[in-house]
Amino acid sequence: MSAEPLVVLVGPMGVGKSTVGQLLAERLGVGYRDTDDDIVAEQGRSIAEIFVDEGESAFRAIEKRAVHTALADHDGVLALGGGAILDEDTRALLAGQRVVYLSMDVEEAVRRTGLNAARPLLAVNPRKQWRELMEARRHLYESIATAVVSTDGRTPEEVTQAALDALELKEA
Repeated sequence: MSAEPLVVLVGPMGVGKSTVGQLLAERLGVGYRDTDDDIVAEQGRSIAEIFVDEGESAFRAIEKRAVHTALADHDGVLALGGGAILDEDTRALLAGQRVVYLSMDVEEAVRRTGLNAARPLLAVNPRKQWRELMEARRHLYESIATAVVSTDGRTPEEVTQAALDALELKEA
């Protein structure tokens, strides 16, 4: 099957890509897929375990394959892991796609995730690390985004509606 996603969601960990993605898919009448879920299913272990066992570079290689596969054969709503956009080839594949960057500030990240140690890239001094991750990634998210939707202080339903409006998509 060769297809391309109707909508691709990108953004930092904890921003709500999975929740909003499922709502978007439901409202658009299409399937939902999350590349993090694909990785966990394929590897038979959590992303945190892959980071611990093999390191970030090994995880990023696994992630790149999962993202490229999903981009090639999923025609619904696709959510990518927070760091998937670090890969130049992935960013090139996203060019011309409907990409929504879900953004949030650090206070919203704290409120939503507690910035807990279960997130492998945020194990030590989570606020500082989150800010540094966002400083390194924000321009990448923005460079591939068709639309930027802030999630700060919004419900998942409000974010979903804002994404639909930004992309000028009609519900199924």
